[in-house]
Amino acid sequence: MISLKTPDEIETIARAGAIIAELYSVLPAEAVPGRSTAELDRFAERFIRDHDGAEPAFKGLYGFPATLCTSVNHEVVHGIPSDRRRLADGDIVSIDCGVKLDGFFADAAVTLPVGDVSAEVTRLLEVTREALDQGITEAAPGRRLGDIGAAIQEVAERAGYGIVRDLVGHGIGRSPHEEPQVPNYGRRGRGMPLEEGLVLAIEPMLNLGTANVRTLSDRWTVVTGDRRASAHFEHTVAVTADGPRVLTPWRVS
Repeated sequence: MISLKTPDEIETIARAGAIIAELYSVLPAEAVPGRSTAELDRFAERFIRDHDGAEPAFKGLYGFPATLCTSVNHEVVHGIPSDRRRLADGDIVSIDCGVKLDGFFADAAVTLPVGDVSAEVTRLLEVTREALDQGITEAAPGRRLGDIGAAIQEVAERAGYGIVRDLVGHGIGRSPHEEPQVPNYGRRGRGMPLEEGLVLAIEPMLNLGTANVRTLSDRWTVVTGDRRASAHFEHTVAVTADGPRVLTPWRVS
């Protein structure tokens, strides 16, 4: 069932999204060599709870134990923060975070470089952000769901990257995961029409090599099949009469 949001509900989601954006403005300074992913998680939880009424959306969701998903290098998504996992110079860490506020959810992800990152991996991050931007431009009334996936796919395939197909974006609002699913591939003019009031989490996951992924024995962490790097960027986006509105307006360098 597709849930369209009222303007007031979209404003509430935007307030939750602004907390994530604020968090992501300061988190790069924390993601430095020697810092553990658990330290990042504790920082993020304190930051979120310092905002009146806000709480981490992921902690306890489906049994997930932390505020952040912290996925390092060849880990695609759902990495579990750990005091034993310390970031090293040249790593990348994909951070996915959700916030619940006044009964509504926002969700966003960024992939951060740690210290000096190779040119090859830097390019992967740039292209994945470009794919997200192009997907967002299609989130407008009168477009179709396949237009979003096609825009992402065109950017990824032009760069020669693997598109993770086993994981998708999603609707979001009163629940952190709602219909519809939002694949990162598709055909233009296909799929459900996009309507004003639809709120989507658009989140391309691109790999340097194979598109194939697998889940580790912890039943959470998804990794690339060839252990090459993966990048993940995500925004929560509302379809409005004026076009797409990004509700998680993070800015990271």
